[in-house]
Amino acid sequence: MSSLLLAVHDTYGTVLAQVRNPSPQAPPGSEKFMQLVGYLTWFVLLSGICGIVYAGGKFAWEKWSGGGLESPKMVAGAMIGGVVATSAGTIMTALIGS
Repeated sequence: MSSLLLAVHDTYGTVLAQVRNPSPQAPPGSEKFMQLVGYLTWFVLLSGICGIVYAGGKFAWEKWSGGGLESPKMVAGAMIGGVVATSAGTIMTALIGS
């Protein structure tokens, strides 16, 4: 059994050693898609800024009126979401990357 596994390992090792590692390239016509991704990134950043401004205003209102404080969670959520959104490319490169 071990000799069979060794033979399979050698065969696949030889085959995989002959496969080259291609460098990633954008497919033809991907300029419009990349423009859409840029627009979506801009919208996510704008949404995060609006969320932080809204949560800041709500925080001031809650402090002034003496109500419960929910807005610090909103600020933290918007900031964490912004960090993840702006570093999405870096995260994907780290997970998939070469």
